[in-house]
Amino acid sequence: MKDEKKISLVLGSHAHVPSGAPESEFESVYQNRMLPFVSNLYRYSKINAVIHYSGVLLYWAERTHPEFFMLIEEMVNKKQIEILGGGFYEPMFPLIPLQDRIGQIEFMTTYLRKHFGKRPLGCRISGMTWEPHLANTLCASDMNYTFLSQDQFKLAGIKSSALFYPCISEDQGKLVTIFPVSSSVEKNLEEKSFSLCFLELKGKFTEEYKPGSNSDFFDEKIVCIFPEKVSSSPEEPPDAAWSRFFEEISLSDEFVETTLPSKILKNHKPFKKASFPDSSSYGNDFSPRRFIIENDEANSIYSKMIFTNVLINQLKGDKSRKVNAREELWKAQDSCLFSPGNGHLRSELRKAAYSSLLRAERLTRDKGKSMLSVIQHDFNFDGNKEFLFQGSSLNCYIRQKGASIFELDYMPIEWNYLDCGVSKTGRRMAFADYLLPLDAKIDSPETFSGKKVRFCFNEEYEAIAQDKKGKYCFKLNPASGNVPFGGMEIHKCYLLKKDNCTVFYTLKNTGKNKQDFLFMPEINFSFAGFGDEYVRFYSTDTGGKDVPAEKNLNTSGLKINDVKNEGQILLSSVVSFSGCILPAFNDNMYQATCILPVFTLSLESGESWNNEFCLKLSH
Repeated sequence: MKDEKKISLVLGSHAHVPSGAPESEFESVYQNRMLPFVSNLYRYSKINAVIHYSGVLLYWAERTHPEFFMLIEEMVNKKQIEILGGGFYEPMFPLIPLQDRIGQIEFMTTYLRKHFGKRPLGCRISGMTWEPHLANTLCASDMNYTFLSQDQFKLAGIKSSALFYPCISEDQGKLVTIFPVSSSVEKNLEEKSFSLCFLELKGKFTEEYKPGSNSDFFDEKIVCIFPEKVSSSPEEPPDAAWSRFFEEISLSDEFVETTLPSKILKNHKPFKKASFPDSSSYGNDFSPRRFIIENDEANSIYSKMIFTNVLINQLKGDKSRKVNAREELWKAQDSCLFSPGNGHLRSELRKAAYSSLLRAERLTRDKGKSMLSVIQHDFNFDGNKEFLFQGSSLNCYIRQKGASIFELDYMPIEWNYLDCGVSKTGRRMAFADYLLPLDAKIDSPETFSGKKVRFCFNEEYEAIAQDKKGKYCFKLNPASGNVPFGGMEIHKCYLLKKDNCTVFYTLKNTGKNKQDFLFMPEINFSFAGFGDEYVRFYSTDTGGKDVPAEKNLNTSGLKINDVKNEGQILLSSVVSFSGCILPAFNDNMYQATCILPVFTLSLESGESWNNEFCLKLSH
């Protein structure tokens, strides 16, 4: 009888920790997910499983828990487990260039073959984020199969019993087999025992079967699951929970048998063809391309990634350097930065990505050659060209909107000091100009009332002059209508040299009446964290000595010691300023340190005010 056939179970384990995460996060994933699954599976030699641990995680385990590798190798040799490949750094495949997709998969394949003696036949893609062209990529990388969720199968028009059987997907004549992952079964296993869950599932299959039915019914049902946790009490440790889980599987062999994808591909009849639309396991409303549009933190890294890719492609004649640069680029393609969750808000992950991108950029440069370039390029793909200064020690990227610095890379320590996240008013930058009423409370830029404030950083400055020696000049014209302080005109020039940036300001009252106001060019920097163990601020007293700077300022300059990077930033102003220093957080996660220099100005009609800032970086 067909209804007496066993359910074929493809059981899997998946885990990933992003580059830049603390050591404790790696250890926690190892102790609570990887080790309990693999060590208990080892005790049940008749149970088959597939495992997918990202290359980042495996490389960490190789150095910290080599005995774990020995365990996996033995199980591979016994053909008890099948190791899945994929992108080594768990990238968001749809967002990265084709050569990086294939390169990351081949890098992971080589790593697995070297350590476990066998190349992977299939792979798992991050978030099961699918676009049709990936079939071609996977086939070109010798990946025979991958996994998508049953919800994605439904989007492809697959229904009822066919949701428990693989399909093939094609692109440009290249084929890949896709197995359906049952998220509903995974969810049930968090609340019910394995035997109860699969007895209910078998009962459902039996009820659905009708003698003489067409090809929508298959003799065999294949259930694929990658459960993160299995039913247990809150007090039960993961090791005990997985031990019980595997025991239940072994006692359920009358109606369930575990198998491996390679066996299914080898022994079963041809699969139906299906066309899977753009989709992911995150939900039908998720698109990685829309995600980077809606989240500036992610888009900033994506923009830098694409720009760095161009620099690497231009590198000629040094194959080794090019290979090393591309591997550094791969480290910044982690899917955690481009998918739901708080990965893009985690400053330490973004810092790790930027550091890798800057290392890649340094590898593309001619060693020992002093360089200085000023180019206009649509860096962040918004339809407008940005002004990019690249020196041997300093990258300084300026956007025309607001004439503000949005990226400041100090190459000797491979650190982007303007990876500062986003506030309610937009991306946090340096020299983002505000014109404020005299009674404005300077405690946070996010509290300013829009009715009495001119947010100059959201206005388009006119580029009036630039040269190849590192000088950019911009002009903000007087505003028409009832814009607060609309009669003010701002001239702003940047002079960029090897390791310093000078900013010249001229504010002119073009109106007919006297203007009394506060001028505040907000300056943001991002460090490894907030507190004396990460960064220390000093101001200069009347005797010329450095004294620890308080939250509230009254000075003409700051010395900023970047403790973690052993770097230093000197911020000086010709005109003394008041203001304050504030940390900035998103979702309780540190993003930046905000310096708010404030100047109290009173300008008659036609009168101008001048000032000069200087930023000097060293290490």
